[in-house]
Amino acid sequence: MTILVTRSEPAASELATRLLSLGREAWTLPLIEFAPGADLDRLPQQLAALRTGDLAFLLSQQVIRHAQPVLARHNAAWPADVDYYAIGRSTALAFHTASGRHVDYPHTQETSEALINLAALQRVSRKKALILRGNSGRELLAETLIVRGAEIAFSQCYQRCQKHYDGAIEGQRWRNRGITTLVVSSGEMLQQLFSLFPAIDREEWLLRCRLVVVSERLATLASELGWQDIQVADGADNDALLRTLR
Repeated sequence: MTILVTRSEPAASELATRLLSLGREAWTLPLIEFAPGADLDRLPQQLAALRTGDLAFLLSQQVIRHAQPVLARHNAAWPADVDYYAIGRSTALAFHTASGRHVDYPHTQETSEALINLAALQRVSRKKALILRGNSGRELLAETLIVRGAEIAFSQCYQRCQKHYDGAIEGQRWRNRGITTLVVSSGEMLQQLFSLFPAIDREEWLLRCRLVVVSERLATLASELGWQDIQVADGADNDALLRTLR
């Protein structure tokens, strides 16, 4: 089994290094990178506007990586009386480490579906909810909170930037290296991976690889694109992916 990890850095190299230590052959092809988001300068004011019992949602570790230096620069802190929610364990741990605040997260899957099913989020009427996220993503969380009566605001804390590769060159490179397993952690990256390579590489190689994804939603999308050998990890962090790849 030769594995190609398409996560962003540093997560891609961290996972590849751990796989190599277990005797697996692993390579990286990061499909996206991150830059500061357009709303970072407004974030201290947005957080200060939240009141006791209001909600803040952290939808990626990238939120903390980009927001924490801005708050420090403005001598601001994460409010103590706000209820914080993270998309998953890794994001929750990163937030708690940076802020010291308590944060809830779904313990099943790191998805919006699991997040909105938390018992504490069933009654949010008249509460303000600040969603800290990237420049693109699903609207399920916001739409559900609105239906439940919450007042929504967004903060774009980071931007996803697509990395550009020559598909013909990359197709030849990874076929020559005998890649048989692909690791993909978002729908955006799955679509990008599918579109990157020429049709002949997709048909003869890419769609014949085993595909490891992080949710049933991605598995469904992958099946629609033509993959047949699909495995869903029990989480989106490197620990969960490693368990699946071992």
